[in-house]
Amino acid sequence: MWVMVLFDLPTTTPQERKAYTRFRHFLLDTAFEMAQYSVYVRHTNGKDAVRAILRKVEEAVPPEGKVDILQFTDKQYENIVCLRGARRGEKPKNPAQLMMF
Repeated sequence: MWVMVLFDLPTTTPQERKAYTRFRHFLLDTAFEMAQYSVYVRHTNGKDAVRAILRKVEEAVPPEGKVDILQFTDKQYENIVCLRGARRGEKPKNPAQLMMF
């Protein structure tokens, strides 16, 4: 299973920028990888792991802004079409095995 976190957080005030940075670092510290600005993905080993991650992300969300979390299977992730400019980029690859950090 894959988890994708998409977020749009305000960064107008110094406090909002600090909350944005804290949330971004939280995602990186919990094994998410940046796919694009404000889009982070992580591979998991099943629905139970996804539920645990959802709880952690929910606790870390700043009070302002918008956060969406998508869940999808390895097969669905494999079928993503990546466009880089006018050309297709490499398709995302599923990890060969779950990596431990």
